[in-house]
Amino acid sequence: MTDRRAVAVGDLERRIGHTFQDRQLLELALTHASVGDGAKKAGDNEVLEFIGDRVLGLLAAEALAERFPKAKEGELAPRLNALVSRETCARVSRAANVGPALRLSASSSKIGGRETDSILAGAAEALMAALYRDGGLETARRVFLDLWADEFERANQGKPRDPKTALQEWAQGKGKPLPTYAVKDRKGPDHAPVFTVQVTVAGLDPVHAEGRSRQEAEKAAAKALLEREGAGGA
Repeated sequence: MTDRRAVAVGDLERRIGHTFQDRQLLELALTHASVGDGAKKAGDNEVLEFIGDRVLGLLAAEALAERFPKAKEGELAPRLNALVSRETCARVSRAANVGPALRLSASSSKIGGRETDSILAGAAEALMAALYRDGGLETARRVFLDLWADEFERANQGKPRDPKTALQEWAQGKGKPLPTYAVKDRKGPDHAPVFTVQVTVAGLDPVHAEGRSRQEAEKAAAKALLEREGAGGA
């Protein structure tokens, strides 16, 4: 760990209010898959990202149920999706200044990986998994409620809708079949792919959009189609 990174990692621990007992666990959470670029390596944060996605889902669902005790599942689900989305997790990472603490390959760092939504979002999920493993669920819950406080304010301002859900509802309101999505292109290295997705609604010209994942590209395409048709975004 370089001195600059060491300072950033220390700042991150102070920001979240938790000093890791297992230093290797923290280092793993901050190590992106690009490190090593195919060479044999100790590990990266992909498995922790997988676990963290589930930890986040549990904590977000629990917190939403407490905040909106009379809400039905259909009202809570969009808020949950918004709280754990890639965009939200990336925003949380930026606010916590996770980027400087990340361990990336030289090439990923050079092309701006520390500011890439997919990398920052994955790091946020991995960090939550590491907190859960190092300090238990209560520690993870405390940090989640702190780091996601602004995102809960967003959720309180109204029922957020995923662009794909908004497009589906709009299409159904027009008496049209459900939108269909198709991947038209995938380029870039495995650790930083770019997907091009086409969304089609019967009777309308299709729309293409790019994203760092298929899901991200689908959301972008749905939002673009809604905006083109004057239906507004989500």
